[in-house]
Amino acid sequence: MPEEQRPPEALTLLTLGEIEVKGRMPWSSNATFLASVCLDGVTIDCVYKPGRGERPLWDFPDGLYRREVAAYVLSEALGWRLVPETIVRPDAPMGEGSLQRFVDADFAQHYFTLLEEERHHPRLRMFAVFDLLANNADRKSGHCLIDSTGHIWGIDHGVCFSDEPKLRTVIWDFSGETISPDVLADVERVADDPPSFAGLVSKHEVDAFVRRARAVVRMGRFPEPGSHRPYPWPLV
Repeated sequence: MPEEQRPPEALTLLTLGEIEVKGRMPWSSNATFLASVCLDGVTIDCVYKPGRGERPLWDFPDGLYRREVAAYVLSEALGWRLVPETIVRPDAPMGEGSLQRFVDADFAQHYFTLLEEERHHPRLRMFAVFDLLANNADRKSGHCLIDSTGHIWGIDHGVCFSDEPKLRTVIWDFSGETISPDVLADVERVADDPPSFAGLVSKHEVDAFVRRARAVVRMGRFPEPGSHRPYPWPLV
């Protein structure tokens, strides 16, 4: 297909498309909406998280939606495609927030069901490393989604990148195992040349990210769960 006739890619649609809010998504602690974006006759669904719909947290500053974008930036820098395309839209209908491509997943599946099939384990190990790097404070089982092609995606990264230890995750099944050399090489690369998190997280948090990445390379193994609230609640 000639370049000028190709349909817009997801990032272009999210960035430039006309936004239509369809409704609020249930079971979200912060205001989260199913929306669509349309550009040049092409429409995709997306998840819209406006900043003004966030509940204040004592241990994270306002603007959790920016951390959703930071998680996507890290996923892309690693080359792992763990996080769906995610951007900040200043002109969104309910104020500035994040837009993330909606994953049309099998919602009966989640981390614990995916773990039952060994073929998913390499991908799930990548999620475990990703959460170490991002210092993910809320990796629930339902935050791992598998789409119709068999690709596993991660969502809900609003409480990541703190400069204080906050890792809470359901992914402890690989504790003590050696992390694969290919994965460690990617981690070392982003430690040496961090992606740009400008406007998404603070400089202190970027410095802490680099320290975590170097610690992962140095250890070379998946850690054991600590004694301080290592699991999120609810688990799913």
